[in-house]
Amino acid sequence: MSGPEVTLRPRGVRRGAALTLVFATVLVTAAATDCWREDEKSPALSARSVAATADREAVAAAAAQAMADGKSGKEAAEEVVSRSGDRWGAVYDPSEYEEFEQALDGEYTGVGLWAERAADGRVEVSRVQRGGPAERSGIRPGDRLRTIDGRPVENRPVTEVVQLLRGDGGQEAGSTVVLGLERGTHRWSERLRRARLTTEAVTVRRLADRATMIRVASFTRGSGKRVREAVRAVPKDHGVLLDLRGNGGGLVTEAVTAASAFLDGGLVATYDVEGEERALYAEQGGDTDRPVVALVDGGTMSAAELVTGALQDRGRAVTVGSRTFGKGSVQMPSRLPDGSVAELTVGHYRTPAGHRVDGRGISPDLAVSERAEERARTVLSGLGGGS
Repeated sequence: MSGPEVTLRPRGVRRGAALTLVFATVLVTAAATDCWREDEKSPALSARSVAATADREAVAAAAAQAMADGKSGKEAAEEVVSRSGDRWGAVYDPSEYEEFEQALDGEYTGVGLWAERAADGRVEVSRVQRGGPAERSGIRPGDRLRTIDGRPVENRPVTEVVQLLRGDGGQEAGSTVVLGLERGTHRWSERLRRARLTTEAVTVRRLADRATMIRVASFTRGSGKRVREAVRAVPKDHGVLLDLRGNGGGLVTEAVTAASAFLDGGLVATYDVEGEERALYAEQGGDTDRPVVALVDGGTMSAAELVTGALQDRGRAVTVGSRTFGKGSVQMPSRLPDGSVAELTVGHYRTPAGHRVDGRGISPDLAVSERAEERARTVLSGLGGGS
């Protein structure tokens, strides 16, 4: 499953270039964004995978020289990053970066729909946001998305679909996008006006068979606390289905807090920043007895993979679904002389057992390509949660 068409800004995508990711959205489903941020003294992981890195000083020097020559510092910095081979390195102007900051607060400009790729390659609406433009126009889960502004989306990476929904560089609230849709044999077009929306990062659903579904769409600010509160409110005889499908990541501190809901302290992940190894630890007091099954897929990325790896390695959850995306590289932001921001790769993170995620992903305990939720509920029942 993907995140909304604009959950977090997909990183590493320069204007004019095709997205590689995210739900990211999340699709990223590919691809949401996460980068190590030190402005709040709380790191975040990026939703990308990379081997090469760009030299921070060289990027800043190129921007400064371009400004002295009366040229664009941002464009010069982008050129250095592009030549470096840092696939997920990116440069943003101040307004773009401000929008990214707002996305981490759970706000975005879009039409309020989530998308996923069906087995036949077509793109399907998996969820619509309550009260958003898509819902108001009558779009429903299960509708097929054929075109966006006249461009076919079948067999496109979902991340490109996300970018088309957002518009090149992101569009302001009030801008329009035309969707070509299909429901059964009925085909039609819908003109939607983008709006400023707030994401529902954490949703809870009580199921009929003594199971509670906690879906985490992204790790925006406050989402970790909401996961912990949701777990505490689960009935004593219920198991938990933790749905991380299509979660493109977000703030790592929020992911660690979410993992802490099921752990009583201990290691969540290790990571390195420019060769220096560091560790992330769970808070104490989490629920360590309740049966947990985590649902994952190819849109489970970055900080969401950090949670998956922690629960799997520490025997706290059975994972069901398909291999995760494999985004375990770390980006850090730095301000350039012209006010733009460069995010460059500085390291990678690993699961508690020392498994590297970047470029590999996490293999679920039970690999299923269809009816994953149904299989997950069966597994949960066998663990003593659900009937």
